[in-house]
Amino acid sequence: MGKNIKYELGKYNTLTIVKDLDFGVYLDGGDELEILLPARYVPKNVKPGDEVEVFIYHDNEGRLIATTLRPKAIVGEFAFLQVKSVNNIGAFLDWGLMKELLVPFKEQKASMSEGRWYPVYVRVDNITGRIMASARLEKFLDNVPPIYEYNQAVDLLVVDETDLGYRVIINNLHTGMVYHNEVFQQIAKGDRLTGYIKEVREDEKIDVSLTPLGYQKVGGIADTILETLKIQGGFIPLHDKSEPEQIYALFQCSKKAFKQAIGALYKKKLISIGDDGIRLAD
Repeated sequence: MGKNIKYELGKYNTLTIVKDLDFGVYLDGGDELEILLPARYVPKNVKPGDEVEVFIYHDNEGRLIATTLRPKAIVGEFAFLQVKSVNNIGAFLDWGLMKELLVPFKEQKASMSEGRWYPVYVRVDNITGRIMASARLEKFLDNVPPIYEYNQAVDLLVVDETDLGYRVIINNLHTGMVYHNEVFQQIAKGDRLTGYIKEVREDEKIDVSLTPLGYQKVGGIADTILETLKIQGGFIPLHDKSEPEQIYALFQCSKKAFKQAIGALYKKKLISIGDDGIRLAD
């Protein structure tokens, strides 16, 4: 690739329009390379000299092409995608673009079946230079030390369920675990969630929470409880003996966090706690 190339394959790029034709506009890709953005994707009222944000990939003829559509994952990301077809080359996934995403047979952990969903990693093939996907996730995970802070917010992709809980991919870099006994909401494979780092163990395995941890968590939940009490006329039929699912349904937090929050509010004499629920203090 030349020194003056201005685009990254499989990524979002901001490129300048250099030609405006009936069938689309051409974008400056650098090194005298012009990349077509077909007319159906061209924003209204743009002209040569304007910049547009586009995704760059190869079309079915192997030509570089631009689109303003946003795929379900870009190069360097993991995603949970559905197989649309299988042939003698491999499996083809729906990733939100007209051209489907290939998973060659050698990059499949087990034979992929049409209609099923699989977690994959999107990458550029070193030999062909084309965008492809791999289901061999382990090759692309846990390759750098897990340097996280306690309670750090992270992006999660749910990829599997085990006896212990849900296996997640953290920030497109590491694997982690969200334990069953700390989950109070419906979770499915493919869900993208915000999580919070609970612990990085000595063996570098990572435990993740779906709710903020520590004092930050208690403060936020306590404020929410007070606001909810005001809206509900000063009473909520929840207390420290309520079921975790009931608590999560209203406050999206664990029972432990709820108990800590109402305990803090009680100490400040802002609420009273009864057998039937909690009340705003007089």
